[in-house]
Amino acid sequence: MKNFTTKKLVLSALFAALTCVATMCIQIPTALTQGYIHPGDSLVILCAIFLDPACAFFAAAIGSAMADMLTGYFIYVPITFIIKGMIALCGCKLWHSRIASRIHPQIRVVLCGLIDIIFVAGGYCVSEGFIFGWAASVAGIPGSVVQGSVGLILAFVLYPLLNIPLKRIRSAQE
Repeated sequence: MKNFTTKKLVLSALFAALTCVATMCIQIPTALTQGYIHPGDSLVILCAIFLDPACAFFAAAIGSAMADMLTGYFIYVPITFIIKGMIALCGCKLWHSRIASRIHPQIRVVLCGLIDIIFVAGGYCVSEGFIFGWAASVAGIPGSVVQGSVGLILAFVLYPLLNIPLKRIRSAQE
């Protein structure tokens, strides 16, 4: 907690709010599982890139779960909290790993996007299997892959646009 600053709190809250708005702004319903496809995963990926692990987890988890709560998908709130938080946490660990630091940043964005696709497809498939049955759950995998792919593409485009301003904010923290 020694390194937790007001700037980190504000940046985390900003990412949580942006994640919530991006998740709510465009929602394409999926018929089988009653879920929806949205661009919010791009912000979950960007949380992983621009925040530290704890902040990334909570910003992505709170922002995504808040979107589910505000749009009436109450059954998904705890599921989304865990899945999106884990995506951001794992993506952040990958982004800052010693091995990945030698890889071009745009490729690391793609790797974080692949983590998102795997966790979204796998996490929602397992959780929806218990809720809606395994047939509907498995049938929902293509929608989850599309959602994660949209997030990956948008994060790939947004990363260079956000990197310079956020680099200045982060360097001012140190």
